[in-house]
Amino acid sequence: MPSLNGGTVWVTGAGSGIGRTCAIAFAAAGGKIALTGRRVAPLEETARIIRESGGTAFVVPADVADAETVRAAHAKLVAALGDPLVLVNSAGGNVRRRHWANLESMGVSQVVDLDLKAMFYCTLAVLPAMRARRDGRIVHIGSQAGVSLQTLTGPSYSAAKTAVLAMSASLNAEEGINGIRSICLSPGEVETPILDTRPSPPSQADRALMLRPEDVAEVALFCACLPQRACVSELILLPTDDRLVRHAARAIEALVAAAEM
Repeated sequence: MPSLNGGTVWVTGAGSGIGRTCAIAFAAAGGKIALTGRRVAPLEETARIIRESGGTAFVVPADVADAETVRAAHAKLVAALGDPLVLVNSAGGNVRRRHWANLESMGVSQVVDLDLKAMFYCTLAVLPAMRARRDGRIVHIGSQAGVSLQTLTGPSYSAAKTAVLAMSASLNAEEGINGIRSICLSPGEVETPILDTRPSPPSQADRALMLRPEDVAEVALFCACLPQRACVSELILLPTDDRLVRHAARAIEALVAAAEM
């Protein structure tokens, strides 16, 4: 089991999905967890799970899409737990009206603010102390939509997640000399509540073959706990049976079978 030796871990989007499972996994590895999100009740539920397992959790609600709120939340968690050794940028979301035919400017702003700018704000908050310590790990939860064209997610989400990849790469280029590692983890479809915001949510049969939040959390923890000399700068994690290419795979299978008859 990787160990964080009591280091502070700040997890955004910690009330559900990937954020919650990352918080639980990093707590099990010995981290003191600061939990941030917009809704207090889900954060308190995550904190309860961690505390019942003997871990330390501090709830610090915030809208991470607001720079001033992020700064205030960061100050509170530092006072309570100390400067973060690890930041997990997991807060994210999408809008239902997401395609060019029905996309609205307000929806664009909402997605870019949460899926890109919020990651900048939280990263800016933790960098000074990480530089001073000469050690820091920042895990950005990106998306398959950021590394290849995915029409399901819409242009705003795809653009934001593509930019997260570039942001993370620039962090490594500039801050690696200060012992800081930026990890961009890009999962394919994960069975989380965000799927319900899609114009046409996937079926239960499709969801059963998707990644689980626990899969992403396990990989995030592994990457964050490697020796300081090693940085997983980019990692793509896909379902084994990826429904986004399943139709093409079945078509190939049928063509091969027909040719061999």
